[in-house]
Amino acid sequence: VEKRLEHALVKGIDAHIVDDTEIMRAAIADRGGRPIEVIEGPLMDGMNVVGDLFGSGKMFLPQVVKSARVMKKAVAHLIPFIEAEKDLLPEEERKAKGKIIMATVKGDVHDIGKNIVGVVLQCNGYDVIDLGVMVPWPTILQSANDNKADMIGLSGLITPSLDEMVTVAEEMQRAGMTMPLLIGGATTSKVHTALKIDPAYEGPVIHVLDASRAVGVASKLLSDTQRDDYVAEVEDEYIAVRDARAGRTTSDLLPLEEARANAFVIDLAEKPDAPAQPGLHVFDDWSLAHLRDFIDWTPFFRAWELHGNYPAILTDEVVGETATQLFADANAMLDQIIAEKWLTARGAAGLWPCGRDGDDIVLDNGTRLPMLRQQVKKSRDRANMCLADFIDPSGDWIGGFAVGLHGIDDHSARFQADKDDYSDILLKALADRFAEAFAEALHQHVRTTLWGYAAGEQLDNAALIKEQYRGIRPAPGYPACPDHSLKPILFDLLDAPANVGLTLTESFAMWPTAAVSGFYFGHGQAEYFGVARVGRDQVEEYAQRRGVDNATAERWLRPNLD
Repeated sequence: VEKRLEHALVKGIDAHIVDDTEIMRAAIADRGGRPIEVIEGPLMDGMNVVGDLFGSGKMFLPQVVKSARVMKKAVAHLIPFIEAEKDLLPEEERKAKGKIIMATVKGDVHDIGKNIVGVVLQCNGYDVIDLGVMVPWPTILQSANDNKADMIGLSGLITPSLDEMVTVAEEMQRAGMTMPLLIGGATTSKVHTALKIDPAYEGPVIHVLDASRAVGVASKLLSDTQRDDYVAEVEDEYIAVRDARAGRTTSDLLPLEEARANAFVIDLAEKPDAPAQPGLHVFDDWSLAHLRDFIDWTPFFRAWELHGNYPAILTDEVVGETATQLFADANAMLDQIIAEKWLTARGAAGLWPCGRDGDDIVLDNGTRLPMLRQQVKKSRDRANMCLADFIDPSGDWIGGFAVGLHGIDDHSARFQADKDDYSDILLKALADRFAEAFAEALHQHVRTTLWGYAAGEQLDNAALIKEQYRGIRPAPGYPACPDHSLKPILFDLLDAPANVGLTLTESFAMWPTAAVSGFYFGHGQAEYFGVARVGRDQVEEYAQRRGVDNATAERWLRPNLD
């Protein structure tokens, strides 16, 4: 039975795990042993094998999450027996390697990455207390104190979350805390951690790149022999980053007026015609079966830390086998999502007449969309771009859209109740893919039908993924349009809460999470670019254009400031 348990854990097979766990528990009880011994013996032995295989690159994330599902189901069966031994606290008996508080910070709703890291840490014997999403700093600090935690882990996906992480660090410092603070999530970086978070807190601050690094970081921080050297090594890296940044000047930025003088000038011959169907269009229930054909699978594999492009990744000699199994599981779940109508796809697209006033796009209804301009010095013949450059000042059209997938919560709760992290993470990752697929399908519908400037377009999904079509759909918070605070303006134009069922958090994250929104530009020369760093002069002028104080504009544009 011990070997069966270990095999079930390593292979991630949960079919007979409860029966085998019970056989093992009964056998141990017969010889006068205690139920905790099932966890400390065969279950931990199996998870140690999983941890070793993952650490040495012989096992990959999807398999680890499946193993965790097996472990959690076995432990869930044992908990009532352990708690029946009234005289002993199960927590002390579990001899966890350490206790970690994890949270997605206030204003942010993204939790796939955090959940994955939590699962990997639990697999390796750590006690993880997950506070969920949109967690304010007082809750994080209180939980760390109440639970006598060894460290805190913060996660965030959108750029405003970076400021919130600094706030948590400042409050930990003010409270006199000394425990390590781990920083992770798509928007975070070693540079931002070194420049902004580390100086705010005297305790160790560690940027964790991905789930596979989390265990190594945690074990070093909790090791009496390794901790001091490791913390000193990280601090040296941060000092080097700060020194390098201090040596940088703003001399590679043009004054705003010079950047504007080097604006991109559009060819009016490539201006799109007026839309065939202007105004607002609402889609209550777009076919999921149709959207399935528009899925871009490469980011799906990346969410599971499997790197490579689809479909080549399926035959990759290192991760191919794992990727193929994950792809099969994903498609089986897609079949079920579509057949049983787990999710509903709602969207809206609008096409409005507009003009241009400097770097502002001005709709005929008076709505202003202030855009940002590149200020980094360019080599000869290259313009300092701004999205407003793609609009004809004498009269033009702009579009906007928002799409969202609804209905995930009930299924997510069902998986969580069943201790099934694998299916929960799989569902959330697929909902994200559906949202992106909807954005792609709706954009095609706009180009070919609603706006109709590309009525004859015939592109397969590979060509769509490579953006081989005319026009762009930049999203607020992305490089060409880095300010998330434009989303409320877009949401008002679309009446997104009523028409799409989407709302915004205080940091402008969209809720539900599986959502995409952005603008449509139809000019033949419109292309994506990154605004990158902007100067103080543009920030101050942008604040005036937005009707806010400089401090607010700086907060919105922080990732684009030195």
